Amino acid sequence: MIPREPVFLFDLDGTLVDSVYQHVLAWKDALDAEDIDLAVWRIHRKIGMSGGLFTNQLLRETGLEISPERIERLRRGHAESYRRYGKRIRPLPGARALLDHLTGSGVPWAIATSGRMETAAVNLEALQVDPEQAAVITRDQVNHAKPNPDLFLAAAERLGAAIEAAVVVGDSIWDMLAAARCKALGVGLLSGGYGAHELREAGAIRVYEDPADLLRHIDEIGGRR
Repeated sequence: MIPREPVFLFDLDGTLVDSVYQHVLAWKDALDAEDIDLAVWRIHRKIGMSGGLFTNQLLRETGLEISPERIERLRRGHAESYRRYGKRIRPLPGARALLDHLTGSGVPWAIATSGRMETAAVNLEALQVDPEQAAVITRDQVNHAKPNPDLFLAAAERLGAAIEAAVVVGDSIWDMLAAARCKALGVGLLSGGYGAHELREAGAIRVYEDPADLLRHIDEIGGRR
């Protein structure tokens, strides 16, 4: 029988590391290199979704025809630019303490990110998480990223846990929608730029400021054994 004790599944960008705006700037660099004009605020609204959905929305908003070759150039351009911004990335307040608390309390946790390892590695290094030791699921390992639930389902499976027992912690509406689709509990953080009302509308049962605030209220969502 699959254990029913709670497990925590974390998004990465904007949830555990302060990296959302570096992603926005990296996408802006990649788009500018392709002469695609898209306002920075529109890019921010897409951070956390899958690359495929990002491209679909880009097509709708710009009316451009984007070839597979151009999509690949955009992906590579974003990754290269993001690595240049990587030196400025830091864990969000309380992120490391939150993971240490869960580990010390015997509560399993995993990271599930829509980013590929080529960019996630920068964040994991800043967070001092070794993907060889911790449960980390990236876009490279699933068919579809958020708002599809594949990443969280794969993370729960890696932990040997029932997805219905999982608490999904994320900063975007895409995290909350993915959590709802796999019947996990969604907990929102404001540290990625989305508002509390938006996160609750997308399915968050609780909303906290950042990992430090979540840690202060961890007993409210079953984060103790």
